[in-house]
Amino acid sequence: MTATESAYHPEPAGVPPYPPIADHGLIGDLRTVALVDTTGTISWYCCPSFDAPSVFASILDAEKGGSFQLAPGIPAKTKQFYFPDTNVLITRFYAADGVGEIQDFMPIVDGSHKSSRHRLIRRVMCVRGSLPFQARMAPRFDYGRQPHTVSLRKGRAIFESPSLSLALTASMPIEVDGQDVWSEFKLEEGETAVFALDRYGEGAALRSCPLAEAEREFTATVAFWRRWLSASLYRGRWREMVHRSALTLKLLTYAPTGGIVAAATTSLPEQIGGERNWDYRYVWIRDSAFCVYALLRLGFSEEAEAFIGFLSKHVSRDNSGASGPLQVMYGIDGRTELAETELSHLDGYQGSAPVRIGNAAATQLQLDVYGALIDSVYLYDKMCRPISSDYWEQIHLLVDWVCGNWDQPDEGIWETRGGRKDFVYSRLMCWVAIERAMRMARRRGLPADTPRWQRSRDAIYRQIMRRGWSDRLQAFIQHFDDDVLDASILMMPLTKFIAPTDPKWLSTLDALGKKLVSDSLVYRYEPAASPDGLRGEEGTFSICSFWYVEALARAGRLDEARLAFEKMLTYANHLGLYAEEIGQTGEQLGNFPQAFTHLALISAAFNLDRALG
Repeated sequence: MTATESAYHPEPAGVPPYPPIADHGLIGDLRTVALVDTTGTISWYCCPSFDAPSVFASILDAEKGGSFQLAPGIPAKTKQFYFPDTNVLITRFYAADGVGEIQDFMPIVDGSHKSSRHRLIRRVMCVRGSLPFQARMAPRFDYGRQPHTVSLRKGRAIFESPSLSLALTASMPIEVDGQDVWSEFKLEEGETAVFALDRYGEGAALRSCPLAEAEREFTATVAFWRRWLSASLYRGRWREMVHRSALTLKLLTYAPTGGIVAAATTSLPEQIGGERNWDYRYVWIRDSAFCVYALLRLGFSEEAEAFIGFLSKHVSRDNSGASGPLQVMYGIDGRTELAETELSHLDGYQGSAPVRIGNAAATQLQLDVYGALIDSVYLYDKMCRPISSDYWEQIHLLVDWVCGNWDQPDEGIWETRGGRKDFVYSRLMCWVAIERAMRMARRRGLPADTPRWQRSRDAIYRQIMRRGWSDRLQAFIQHFDDDVLDASILMMPLTKFIAPTDPKWLSTLDALGKKLVSDSLVYRYEPAASPDGLRGEEGTFSICSFWYVEALARAGRLDEARLAFEKMLTYANHLGLYAEEIGQTGEQLGNFPQAFTHLALISAAFNLDRALG
């Protein structure tokens, strides 16, 4: 992967800096993550978990969010890359007097689901010449809402707030400046400095981090990620991009429960200055199920087993709820209450307010999640190990509920806030839920209400064919009774609902290409033609772009598919990471990095590579 290059110059006073969303790398420890931008600043970090309140959030408010800055004290060009086959991030600085680098990583503690330890290590090195460095740690606890104190104890800085305490250990002298600590030091060629940030309290004792220990932690972290990645079976054309996507999906996994979050951040905007800003640090059933599919394709079964375990604990046996036995999303610990609130004291990324935490979509009805879930269970049962008898009872319960409830409007996959509609994609995935369960029952001889299931499956098929087709557009549509296109329909051949060379499908593919595709980039739908209850516009949706690649490949249009895929790869950031969307001029928009995008890249690469031979 070619490293990024940029000029690093301190911003003038009074001008809050907001690097592009794409100018970030991700590190993590399977419980939480941090974003590090190309200037060496940690601009997003929540402790001790993905959905905990932030400690650093300058990406959402450059003045009030808090950050951990570490960079040369003189102008320098920067490049950033991952230590090969790992999630250890390297930021390099090229100045007139020397070359330096920061190695950012979070050690993975064995049995981390039982541990309260959380450590973020920043190793600074001068590899050529000599360089002066400046460091400033400015935490702002609870999204900047809680005050804190700072004190120095035996060379450590202790930051204490009402809800969280952190300890910063440094191998260089540090000084207190109000609520922050700072350090200035110079390194000669071959010298190293270490800054280690640890959670303190609640069973986590104060720790030191001498240079030798940091070296051991670095070696162990590199070994962990390489050992994990070595299980991949992918040997195709796009191995580097596929493996980076796999490593990213693993970073978004919460080890204590097996849940997989949709993205690492909250409220990064789908349109700069717009209101489409959401909290994605939760476990969407749909997103996680698709992740399981992608990882299984590569040979990773442990994550699938952990997610199946997560689901088995949280599928309700009570069918009386508005959304049935499944909720759209859950907290990383399985909680169901995710109340949405706005943080009015934060400006938002480049002034894109509101900043939201929590997500009101958790209470929506999105029928497609049943299909996504049962499809992933079907693949797990087929490719890993047979599901248990108890879990089959839960699947039976889900399918029975789908048979009784598929024919009703819902909010759909895109979580629109403009009222419920009869979305074709929701019907499609209800068909998938029943069809995959029937396959499992038939293959394993499991008990099933086959006559009822088959009647419902066939009724859904006929309804989609009758009411989900537009004679005027010669295409399948977004929802019944309106001629609007939607990129989610690209899943029809991918789920085997329709043959990829069926004339109706080929006509739909052409219609989508004319209306929703721009230089291989695919819009979800047209907000003007299908109001979604929100103001403003959005960029192209990257998962849809990869679905388009896969649909082209399955239709036999391999040259088009390969070109579209190669074009999509050019929109990745310098590390191979993707946000949710791509803007008009190629900029990344939305929460970052996005699991949806990376799992779709894996699926598209796998299937395109197989089609090319």
